[in-house]
Amino acid sequence: MEILIPAERIQSRVAEMATDIARVYNGKPVTVVGILTGCLMFTADLIRRIDLPLRVGFLTASSYRGPTTVASKLIIRDDLLPDISGRHILLLDDILDTGKTLTRVVAHLIDRGAEAVKVAVLLRKIGRQEVPFEPDFVGFTIPDQFVVGYGLDFNDEYRHLPDIAVLQASEPR
Repeated sequence: MEILIPAERIQSRVAEMATDIARVYNGKPVTVVGILTGCLMFTADLIRRIDLPLRVGFLTASSYRGPTTVASKLIIRDDLLPDISGRHILLLDDILDTGKTLTRVVAHLIDRGAEAVKVAVLLRKIGRQEVPFEPDFVGFTIPDQFVVGYGLDFNDEYRHLPDIAVLQASEPR
């Protein structure tokens, strides 16, 4: 695999994002909501660096099943969320690809009573966005390549890798 973003660079950028987020929220309490499973590493590293009063929750929003790379119907499960009524939400996701998932999840959180929702993504993939959506915080902008590592997977494999790497078509999938 070709390493696209090494672990050290990821950690440095996550620290910068934490500083930016703390500055924007300016001491306000925040509920961080991570979209599982891809955001797990990003969430853990980011929340340890954000100097704010935080609550943490998770939800799943999945439209991919098994080895497919083509989206199907989006299913949101939010039974791991604390009460978000009247709360400022910082939604975390591993990657902004088409924008469809994030758009739907933001609407879902507002419907559940969130006061406001800001979005932080580790990666923003160029050339794939299908709906207008602008995240508030972006770690890295990457080319339209299939990436794994640091929480991102292919068929639930490769999440454990510390770097973000391009999975080549010739590699075992």
